[in-house]
Amino acid sequence: MDKITLQRIEKLHPSVREEVKQIIKECDEALTGKAKIRITQGLRSFEEQEKLYAIGRITNGKKVTNAKAGQSIHNYGLAVDICLIIDRKTASWDTVKDWDNDRVADWYECVKIFAKHGWDWGGNWKTFKDLPHFEKKNFPTKKGLVKTTWRSLAKLKRDEENYVIF
Repeated sequence: MDKITLQRIEKLHPSVREEVKQIIKECDEALTGKAKIRITQGLRSFEEQEKLYAIGRITNGKKVTNAKAGQSIHNYGLAVDICLIIDRKTASWDTVKDWDNDRVADWYECVKIFAKHGWDWGGNWKTFKDLPHFEKKNFPTKKGLVKTTWRSLAKLKRDEENYVIF
């Protein structure tokens, strides 16, 4: 796991940090060729979210999100975006390349590993597909698992570090 990925994991919600480290470890072990996984985005502030939402609406560019501040699971530290790092230097978002020649696209090897750990993939969304995006499906409460939605997360109290309290 590279230093950048580790730094981004350390900013995620404390409840998912070890799980994400395990997922990244499993992805890197599965990718036996020159590709390794990197987290490009984890926790995102409300301010960062508003700037992204403005792209294609207020500022020039193609829309990159439909989520306003507070409406992204990134805003709660329960989502990550990834890329593949090729030969430790070049970022790739190629979802079909098989750098380790095992007849499975490297990207989809990672998709399967995230799914095994209970994470939703943005590539499965019906509208506004987000191929680099993964988010925790459910969070634990005293009443059992609750589906991770921005509406349910926004209602929760925050701790002194501003993470939602489950």
